[in-house]
Amino acid sequence: MMCHFLKTGRQFWVDDEAATATEYAVMLAMIVLACMAAVALLGSKVSDIFANTKTEFDTYYP
Repeated sequence: MMCHFLKTGRQFWVDDEAATATEYAVMLAMIVLACMAAVALLGSKVSDIFANTKTEFDTYYP
């Protein structure tokens, strides 16, 4: 029983697939946070640009 536990532990320690998955999850979380920050910072400015563009189109092309 203990031998099986040690083999499993050794295999887990040598196998780096779980570490790679964790690294990808951390990178994905950082990308999501960066996108959320960009939307929070630029969201109202982009909305104003589209609103101004719509106003200009409505003025020149009624």
